[in-house]
Amino acid sequence: MKKVKVAQFGLGPIGLESLKLAATLPWIEVIGAVDKDPAKAGRPLTELTGLGSLDGLCVSRDLEQLFRETPPEVILHTASSSAATSLAQMRPALELGVNVASTCEELIFPAHKSPKLAKEYDALCRHTGARLTATGVNPGFVMDVLPLCLTGVSRTVDSIYVERVVDAATRRQPLQAKIGSGQDSEEFRAKLQTGAAGHAGLCESVALIAHALGWALDEITEAGEPVVAQREVRTKFFQVPPGRTTGIHQRAIGRRGDAEKIVLDIRMYLDAPEPHDRILIRGQPPLDVLVSGGVAGDDATVAALINTVPRLLAAPPGLHLPSDLALPKWAAPNA
Repeated sequence: MKKVKVAQFGLGPIGLESLKLAATLPWIEVIGAVDKDPAKAGRPLTELTGLGSLDGLCVSRDLEQLFRETPPEVILHTASSSAATSLAQMRPALELGVNVASTCEELIFPAHKSPKLAKEYDALCRHTGARLTATGVNPGFVMDVLPLCLTGVSRTVDSIYVERVVDAATRRQPLQAKIGSGQDSEEFRAKLQTGAAGHAGLCESVALIAHALGWALDEITEAGEPVVAQREVRTKFFQVPPGRTTGIHQRAIGRRGDAEKIVLDIRMYLDAPEPHDRILIRGQPPLDVLVSGGVAGDDATVAALINTVPRLLAAPPGLHLPSDLALPKWAAPNA
């Protein structure tokens, strides 16, 4: 079995878990990792991961240093939520024809905010033979790709509503910080209104659904507000007194005329009760699908990234939306 040479870009909590999973799979050969953090650059991967199978590999400070050795076939990118930043980070790889699978939220549908960049990088990939896509749990699956899959049994679709409730106390420290844990609620509300904080990618999920279904929307709007602690909440990383921010409630709506065609509603806060994912498709037949407990974000994000690799390699060169690739699925290790 020919192994796919893979390198990891970004060694935060998700990047490290991605690297660890990749290193355990018989069809992947990890050839290196990149992180600009001076505290990580140059360190042995065995030291960062505890995996002896990565002996002899160290963290490169940039792609140029990594490429001086054996260039990978695929880079697993877990370093930014911004499409513009992620594309700039990955340009040296794409120019060499190296494929990239990213967890960048805005890359789920980059044309929503950066249409010129999306066209530019699609042209670059087609020219060099590279493939580029984004994936994840949300965006990338629960609130966009999964609803689209469910419409495969629809005669008609009138509207789509997705509700996601996440107990953020079970999630990694950077995510708990991103949703404002422990911050002054009014200050955090101001950050949400300016887009300086909150969950990234919700509008991109709306745009992806509309694009895949062939719906021309008149507008996509987004609003968010902090969830305020009613009692003291403690996690491994934060102690939040009553009255301070414990998370977010965000909603993105895609409208055509007066009709709300797509509504995505996410509540992500510490100790949220009854976490779940629910998808309502109004049409013929109507569908009401509930994932009790919800899809576990951190574990599933890493799995989504790794499982994208074979599908990405099977696609033609270019910048691909998650809906462009083959159906997401897990493959047996020896398949």
